[in-house]
This record gives sequence, structure tokens and C-alpha cells, in this order.
Amino acid sequence: MSFPATLNDPAHIVEMDRAHVWHHLTQHKAFETAEPPVFVEGRGLRLWDIHGRELLDATSGGVWTVNVGYGRRSIADAVHAQLLALNYYAGSAGSVPGSVFATRLLEKMPGMSRVYYGNSGSEANEKVFKMVRQIAAQHHGGRKWKILYRERDYHGTSLGALSACGQPQRCADYGPFVPGFVEIPHCLEYRAQFHDAADYGQACADAIEAIILREGPDTIGALCLEPITAGGGVITPPPGYWERIQDLCRRYEILLHIDEVVCGLGRTGTWFGYQNYGIRPDFVTMAKGVASGYAAIACTVTTEAIFDQFKRAAPDDMDYFRDISTFGGCLAGPAAALENMRIIEDEGLLNNTLLMGARLHANLLGLMGRHASIGEVRGKGLFWGIELVADRTTRAPLDETIVQRVVAECRKAGVLIGMTNRSLPSFNNTLCLSPALVATAEDIDRIGESIDRALTACLG
Repeated sequence: MSFPATLNDPAHIVEMDRAHVWHHLTQHKAFETAEPPVFVEGRGLRLWDIHGRELLDATSGGVWTVNVGYGRRSIADAVHAQLLALNYYAGSAGSVPGSVFATRLLEKMPGMSRVYYGNSGSEANEKVFKMVRQIAAQHHGGRKWKILYRERDYHGTSLGALSACGQPQRCADYGPFVPGFVEIPHCLEYRAQFHDAADYGQACADAIEAIILREGPDTIGALCLEPITAGGGVITPPPGYWERIQDLCRRYEILLHIDEVVCGLGRTGTWFGYQNYGIRPDFVTMAKGVASGYAAIACTVTTEAIFDQFKRAAPDDMDYFRDISTFGGCLAGPAAALENMRIIEDEGLLNNTLLMGARLHANLLGLMGRHASIGEVRGKGLFWGIELVADRTTRAPLDETIVQRVVAECRKAGVLIGMTNRSLPSFNNTLCLSPALVATAEDIDRIGESIDRALTACLG
């Protein structure tokens, strides 16, 4: 097949994009006077746009996805080989890469037993919500059907997932939502909701218990949480928080669903974020970093005890999980995921994440000493948030437009960073950093230097 010569014309590509592509999370009015960004190549943490400009990506693809970096030929080769051998068969049948990856994945997740394949984090979370509802219908007389979710957490873009969205601006205008989803308070002590608490983790858990008792423990089927809140401000839990939550789940027979779509596959320096806190989940969902964006894949992982609730002897009953994911049957996903996992293991990327994460943390603390606009730095591994404030004493959040200018200044300097994006009214004031797990000391220092210069340019 021959392609038109215009495909080698950057100006024409930009115009085709401007005329026909609807970008995610974007107000297109801006493109009436400015070019949409178009990227053409990536290597490691580096991206090149259609005009040949090089940028350092500190966001792993804009949405914390490309964990092992760009340009991995071995993953492309694995996908190529699998697609030639067998590209697809519905998930009602098995496959070689699906079987092998499930086995390898579960080796990293003691206590978990089954993998259900899908193609996005939203879909993976929807599967859990459906499983919880079906368990309620078949084993609890329809009673334990409610799902608790946390303020500031995000679980996906579908209407079911948005029903569990703790970010008001992300779900605004899309209601009415699915009934039975109940919000619990966030656990960000810097924005304390329990001002007199001597033990903030305990106070947050006590508030959850009060909601459980208000709703009725016999009505609540599951609690859905990110191990570290991602897009809601990179919120690490206070001490004692997770221990108390697990106690509540055991006491009131509530299933624990951990959303690892962002934290999973090494982002925090462990295979999964929940493993930093000794959590024993009933469900774990994952997507983004599972194949580092080289193929679409998501996994809903459960214990054998959950799986057994959908398994009966009668062949004509309706107790099995009556669900399908069409592209959960695309075998590019597990093929890419297997090679992605091998790279993380063979290149020691969990250890590199811890080392480079410590360097990044130290650099950010240094910035905090030089810039009064930094109210708090929080995170783990290569997953950090910098909350910007107008006043450290009052903790008044910095205006969102100024935060956007800081991001823009970093981009002008050739470094891509993120921020809380139209998620939380008055609190879209956190810069977000998630460089690929292959980041070097030079990369980490450049990220810090670009933020340093941007803060100086925007705030003095």
C-alpha cells in the first residue's frame, strides 16, 4: 500500500488532526489559535513531536501508563509474533499467553487466584461492581449490594465507574448515576476533615465505620479504594489507616476492592501499591502499566473464595459470571504484559524505582525549602504529588490557572509534567509526577530543575 506524500508533511498532519480528531480531556476552543500536540516517536523517557522537538516525559504517557519507557522492541516483537500465531479468540476459551501471564501475575500476588481479562481500567472496575451485585443477589438475598467509594478517588469513565467517582468535576453533568454507591471521606491529612484528631488514620476509619452503621452493614457488599489516591492529588494514607480498614471489612463482612490501575506493576517500588500496606484484598483491578501501553489489557483479579461463589454443579443454572469483554480476547495484551513483566524483573526496575524515587523525593524537598508555594510533597516510588498553595500558613490552594502556567513553563523547557486536571473544585492545585521506571539520575534532576525554574518564573 502506498501512502500520500502529505503524510510526511507535518503541517498537513496537524491540520487533519485539528479538523477530525476529538482529543481526550481537552477543550478544543484552544486549537482555533494553537496547534494540537502531535507526537511521532519515543525512546526511554524521551518523546519527539511532529516538528522534531524533544521532550522529557515525566508522566509516563500523560496518564501514568508507559512504565518501562518508550521504544521497547522486545515488546513489539512479542506482540508481532503472537498476532501472527493467533491474534484473537473470545475469552470463553483459553490461550497460551493468557494462561502463562495469569500464572506469572498471580505469583506476584499471594492470596489471589483468578484473572479475568478486559481492556481498560474502567472495564476492570465495572467487572468488580457486577460481581459484587451478583454475589449479593445469589448469596445474600439481594441485601449486600451497596459499594463504598472514597472522596477524591477515581475509578473510570463509564457510568458505573463514575457512580463511584470521588472527583466532582470528572462526573459533573453525567448523572443520574447508578444507585447504591456511597461516598466515604478522603484521607488527606494536609486537608484535614477531622481537625482535632490525635490519630488521623483512626479518625478517617472511624468516619467510614459511622457510614457503614448509618447505611446498615447488611446492605454493604464492598469497599472500593485506590491504595494511593492518584488523580485526586497523590494522597498517601496516614499511619494505621489501612489496618483499621481491613478490620472493618472483616468485622462487617465487606469485600475489599483495591484499584491498582495507576499503582500496579511497579509504580511505587513494589509490584502493587497495596503490598506497601499489608492489605489482603478480595479484588484487585489493574490496567495502565500491565503492558506499559504497548497493547490494551486490563485484569480483574480475585481470590478463589470469590471465584467459587460463581461456580455451581448444575449446567443450566444462572450462577456463573454472565459477562464478556470482546477485546479481553485480544492476545496482544497478555503477550505484551509477559514481556513487560520480564523487563521489570530482568532490569531490576523495582529497585530502580525505589532509588530514583528517593532521589526525586529529596529534590522535591529541596524545592520546598526554596519555594513557599509548595505546601506539601507526598508520594512513594516514582509517583509524587506537589501541592501548591497561595499561603503556607492558611494552606489556601494556589489558583488553578497559575498551576497550569507552571505546567506550561515546564513544557516550554522541554519537560512534560502533570497536574490534577479539572477534578476537584478549588483543589486542582497538585503537580503530578510519574516518570517511567527506567528513569536515570539525570532524568530525575532535570525534572526537579524544570519545576524549580517554572515556579520562579510564575511566582518569583
